[in-house]
Amino acid sequence: MTTFDLDGYLARIGWDGPREATLETVAGVLRAHMTRIPFENLDVLLGRAIRIDEDSVYAKLVTSCRGGYCFEHGTLLQSALTRLGVQPVAHTARVVRFRPRSESALTHMFLTVRFDEKTLVLDPGYGGHAPLIPVPLEADARDGADIHRMVRTGHEWRLEAYVDGAWTPLWASTLEPAEPVDFVMANHFVSTFPASPFVTTLMLRAIAPTARVSVMNRAVTRRHDAGEEKLVLESRAALRNLLKNDFGFDLPEAECLRIPAVLEWT
Repeated sequence: MTTFDLDGYLARIGWDGPREATLETVAGVLRAHMTRIPFENLDVLLGRAIRIDEDSVYAKLVTSCRGGYCFEHGTLLQSALTRLGVQPVAHTARVVRFRPRSESALTHMFLTVRFDEKTLVLDPGYGGHAPLIPVPLEADARDGADIHRMVRTGHEWRLEAYVDGAWTPLWASTLEPAEPVDFVMANHFVSTFPASPFVTTLMLRAIAPTARVSVMNRAVTRRHDAGEEKLVLESRAALRNLLKNDFGFDLPEAECLRIPAVLEWT
């Protein structure tokens, strides 16, 4: 029997708005989810199995107030929206932000919903440059300084973000509905394959009203209205403090964390 509790989830993301199955509700829940639940791959680097069944995801991201990556975020949001009367569809995608399509497996999970005969993309678990609002297939999605769009390329669609004055592709997908087993296989691959970036690299992102904090190994970038700040984590203790102060949870095991790309770290 599932342990998912809609009231508990909505309390976790701080959503006290309407619960009707409308686009406004979906957009509000998506933004609340992404600004309250961070992106992180700490358990992979700690050698822990990543479970993406509904019970396990709820226990980690809601009960334990942790973050997760795309399969965890997508599963959690899909469960919540379903209970709100929406019918989200899950899909796989190839992440093409850092490598060509031919070298990118189907290792990303996102959702779509339909309202007024229009399809909109929801991507709670991409991490950096992910849209905080639903992205329609037919028009740009503007959210303050953030701009995203879906572009048709042959039989696929690409999610693109406007970054540093240029359109940057994030992922590509046929938008074909995926089966749960597709995510089981992809999750196992990205969390265990020795060359997977989730196995070799610390990746974190938190979104707050005043700043967005991104971490890549020891490099920390804090972006806010006044500009951008960069710093380097000098120790695992500093990482633990960052998690407490910016990501909303304490993880004592962070002081034992080993990252292959970080050769010298106290």
